[in-house]
Amino acid sequence: MSETKIDNRLWSAKARNLSPYVPGEQPQHENLCKLNTNENPFPPSPQVSTAVSALLASQADALRLYPAPESDDLRAALAERHNLNINQVFVGNGSDEVLALVFASFFMKERPLLAPDISYSFYPVYAQTFSVDLVQIALEDDFSIDPDAYRQPCSGIIIANPNAPTGLLLSLADISKLASEHPNAVIVIDEAYIDFANSAAVTDENGKQTAVSAISLIDEFDNLLVTQTFSKSRSLAGLRVGMAFGNASLIEALTRMKNSFNSYPLDKLAQAGATASVLDNEYFEQTCQQVIDLRESLTASLKALDYQVLPSQANFVFARPQEGNASEIANMLRAQGIIVRHFNQPRISEYLRITVGTKEQHKRLIEALEAFHKSVSSE
Repeated sequence: MSETKIDNRLWSAKARNLSPYVPGEQPQHENLCKLNTNENPFPPSPQVSTAVSALLASQADALRLYPAPESDDLRAALAERHNLNINQVFVGNGSDEVLALVFASFFMKERPLLAPDISYSFYPVYAQTFSVDLVQIALEDDFSIDPDAYRQPCSGIIIANPNAPTGLLLSLADISKLASEHPNAVIVIDEAYIDFANSAAVTDENGKQTAVSAISLIDEFDNLLVTQTFSKSRSLAGLRVGMAFGNASLIEALTRMKNSFNSYPLDKLAQAGATASVLDNEYFEQTCQQVIDLRESLTASLKALDYQVLPSQANFVFARPQEGNASEIANMLRAQGIIVRHFNQPRISEYLRITVGTKEQHKRLIEALEAFHKSVSSE
């Protein structure tokens, strides 16, 4: 059957010229070992399904009536958890929607937006969508971010922290430096993976353990906005809930933009489930630590195969085979039903991004890699 040709004569110039974001694969195959999209290997808190079921059982009008437009209960729970006021909290339909509103609210200006050249690949798409002039700043040779490289006029700076796909963490001291040096620009720290940062490994100049999330800085800097998501550490990628934390004036701008686009971004089930997840802090901390432990064991297994593995603080590792044949290895793994992420782009084409999975998934992955490298060395 021939492919249908799309007639775009009725499209706007914007729609015709867009290069949309391509999400990670969601293949549906039996016995699949899926390590490509950074989903959490553990289920969400049991309280999530309990809360959703209770809502449907107790409220006959649960789905007939509109949800709370500002998700007040969820925002209140998040505010309490982070010791904030509710007017410092914003929620949306996944962090992708929150980030889109961020671009529309703060970066559609004459001055450019600054971002790392290797980072979340949706940032250039947002920039194109909202006609934002994006200037990408090259990472250092070791893939770290140098705050001094951002010393130029801008409307804002956006940095994923830990960065993706490298997993490297920018210190709070460096974030403070960016915010203080750009008082008239919005500094956005995208913390999709921050809950997997090992706080015991993050210390201040005196060697003392320090905070990891930039949320701890928002009362100090009125130009700092921190975004997070329920998709990773709370195992709720299917529920689509994201949030932003910042000065009340920044949150008000996001709310104005939201209500000019979609007044009801979160349905009642999402609000109930997400709120229950926030309240079950014991389960949250337990599963985050399990992911951290699994990340360390995966890193050790890859290093034993002579892979170069960056010191990730996320729920994935960024690893380079000794021979640099990442594409070949990704194809080999795919043929065995093991899906990892390979980025065919400059500087990182010899690396694989591998999501932290279960012990069983790691065992299957490492056995496949061991067999491959043994066969290569014997040729």
